[in-house]
Amino acid sequence: MKETKETADLNSVRASYDAVAVDYARLLGTELARRPLDRAMLAAFAEYVRGDGGGAARAVADLGCGPGRVTAHLGGLGVRAFGVDLSPAMVAVARRTYPGLRFEVGSMAALDVADAVLGGVLAWYATVHTPPGELPALFAEFARVLAPGGHLLIAFEAGDERVRLEHAYGRPVGLDVYRTPPELIADLLAGAGLEEIARQVRRPEGDEESPRAFLLARRCS
Repeated sequence: MKETKETADLNSVRASYDAVAVDYARLLGTELARRPLDRAMLAAFAEYVRGDGGGAARAVADLGCGPGRVTAHLGGLGVRAFGVDLSPAMVAVARRTYPGLRFEVGSMAALDVADAVLGGVLAWYATVHTPPGELPALFAEFARVLAPGGHLLIAFEAGDERVRLEHAYGRPVGLDVYRTPPELIADLLAGAGLEEIARQVRRPEGDEESPRAFLLARRCS
């Protein structure tokens, strides 16, 4: 069977993150400790999840969870979080590091989750390798699994360009990074039935090369 471009892109993302999993976990393991605005958005998200969408009884999916550091942070904020990642190596690192949490290998474009059961969905830079034209279908999948009143927090690189990465985290990779205007993300989420509650854009910090954006939204019905 001929490989489609979408399949080839997914395979490249999986292979790249499999290759860097251990180094990624080592280099970014304490990053949140240096990012007060990022932690503030995660805290607000957790508070909304606990108050709406079934409260803490409903689970939160951390999509593109990588080595599990943000999944664990959410657990510390009082929500019942589990992680999903395309990379088996990333999931293996997450399971070793946080054995008390659940991590699964899977695609956020086709989640093994029933309709309308989650209290929250977190996409923490999980969509940066997704071409903008594929985002509507992805956001529809996020909305599908959220219970009415459930919340989504998406973090992404703000801008309007595609950047090719051939080297990252000390390893050769093959990744396209899409920097996206916050206005476009908000419009596409609205088209999926996810109403914007708040957004934040901060300037780059440390070795970051682009502004970072965060958008909090709610599934209305």
